[in-house]
Amino acid sequence: MRWHAPQKASGSYSCSSNSHNMTTKQDLEAIENQISTIQVSSHGETVNPGLAHGGLKAVEKGRNWGWLLSGFISLNILLLGIPIVCGSVFNKIQITSSHLLIFLILLVILTTVWLVYYKIHTSRVYRAVLYKDSHAGPVWLRGGLVLFGVCSVIMDIFKIIYYVGRIHCESPVKIAFPVVQALFVIVQTYVLWVHAKDCVQIQQIVTRCGLMLTLSTNLIVWMTAVTEESLHQTVAPANPSYNSSSSGGYKIDVTSQDRAGASDCKCSHDMCDVFEKAYYYLYPFNIEYSLFASAMAYVMWKNVGRQMDEHHSHNLHFSLWDVLVGPVFGLIILVAGLATFVVYEVDVAKEDPKKKEEALIMHYIMNIVAILLMSITTLIGCIIFRMDKREQVSGKNPTRSLDVGLLVGASLGQFLICYFTIVAVLASGVKGHVNGLNLTNSILTVIQLCLQNAFLIKGLHREPFRETETTTVFANVVAVRERDPERRSSSIVPAHTLPIPLTLLQGQLSWQRRILKEICGFLLFCNVILWIMPAFGARPQFDNSVGSDIFEFETWAAVVNIGMPFGIFYRMHSVASLFEVGLAS
Repeated sequence: MRWHAPQKASGSYSCSSNSHNMTTKQDLEAIENQISTIQVSSHGETVNPGLAHGGLKAVEKGRNWGWLLSGFISLNILLLGIPIVCGSVFNKIQITSSHLLIFLILLVILTTVWLVYYKIHTSRVYRAVLYKDSHAGPVWLRGGLVLFGVCSVIMDIFKIIYYVGRIHCESPVKIAFPVVQALFVIVQTYVLWVHAKDCVQIQQIVTRCGLMLTLSTNLIVWMTAVTEESLHQTVAPANPSYNSSSSGGYKIDVTSQDRAGASDCKCSHDMCDVFEKAYYYLYPFNIEYSLFASAMAYVMWKNVGRQMDEHHSHNLHFSLWDVLVGPVFGLIILVAGLATFVVYEVDVAKEDPKKKEEALIMHYIMNIVAILLMSITTLIGCIIFRMDKREQVSGKNPTRSLDVGLLVGASLGQFLICYFTIVAVLASGVKGHVNGLNLTNSILTVIQLCLQNAFLIKGLHREPFRETETTTVFANVVAVRERDPERRSSSIVPAHTLPIPLTLLQGQLSWQRRILKEICGFLLFCNVILWIMPAFGARPQFDNSVGSDIFEFETWAAVVNIGMPFGIFYRMHSVASLFEVGLAS
């Protein structure tokens, strides 16, 4: 690569080359400014900044067109998909589920073709990816994508087996979609695992449009899965004249009504019911997969054409030796939550009023204890961040901006349900222990969400702790010499050659780092259990009739079914953010 310095720069160098003349501070700053403005052409040669001004304008114009066009593509796909999804739910004659699946099949095939094109052609072109965003696609995020992707493929396999048994009375489209979706999940998972950090420099308009297509497809798939899961979990009064204030009312599943017309369709094998229940339990993983993929596609879209200012990344390492108390108490909350969740599901399914009331009381008490402890520990973490002297992360970072936006946006769903519940309980007069616990749980949840958002936003925007001293450890020299013959002449052993964790030898972490790590470990497990319970079927909003009494069932069901998916995603996204804050601490 040939570098030709601009005339002004060379003149400055010639003046400074005289050993008898000292370069002033102003001259050095001028030279650095000139060097920093040197632009690299597409052939690897430098051009004069003045001559490159027109080229920069053209690049900026192309970038704006790419953002505008890709944004229009995403907006139109979403605006088309929303009415199709809603129509397939509320209109069973003109718009059926088969029409929705045909739309999804076309969308998924088009996205898969683009992903293959990106992998085979765009990413392999010379100078296509000059920079990598070190913050994008961390290994735990990609690991979560793979885990949820595997569960999504298993769900599709169960769906295929289920609909094969009903092929004589169901549309073939219902078999074709899970096949196409499984292929899409496999291809997309591979591409995002390999290329999540790419900052593409060529074919920027095409790449932006393709990434927005990928983002929109995942959001439509997410919307469809959320709708099916919500219909499966939503219960309505069997009799319109039924007084829902009575605790012993009989309720039926909405999907049972929807499938009443298809009850004559008999499965050709005996495992249909088993596979149907199995793939419904895997819906939460498919929902989270679509959101993970959407977030990673968005970061790649933001990084198209981006030239990284920093060429280093912080090496964050996870060690089980750093934390103990927080994860232990978090595991206790997790196990207790799982136990109460199982008992809750069993007792509610019995349709016994007394059992249902006891199950609700137990569920609310479990949530109140967990949320209260989370609020206290999060408040302590916010106080420590207030005392923390670490600098704020500087510079543009699409990953951090997206993390904060998702945390705040997703928490709105939980806020929505909590405030509707508070109003409903207060309007009903707070009668009984169940309503009192329900009100307490909602108020504490609002407080906990505010504190946790503040804690995570502060933590995500702090620079990682840096060790200021190089540690030299005196150890059993004979043992180390036996492992490494080159060290036989030295009695001082560098720490990185030791087979035991460094933290056990150099002493405890600072009290601030220790407490922050313990808090993150505790909150991580608590958010996991608060994700598991609603994701796998806990719906106290429907089992407790106070909401439907005040707002009517249709309004209350809309509030819960809109807010619940966002609340579930908030807990899962908080787990990833807490893991990252814990590593940076």
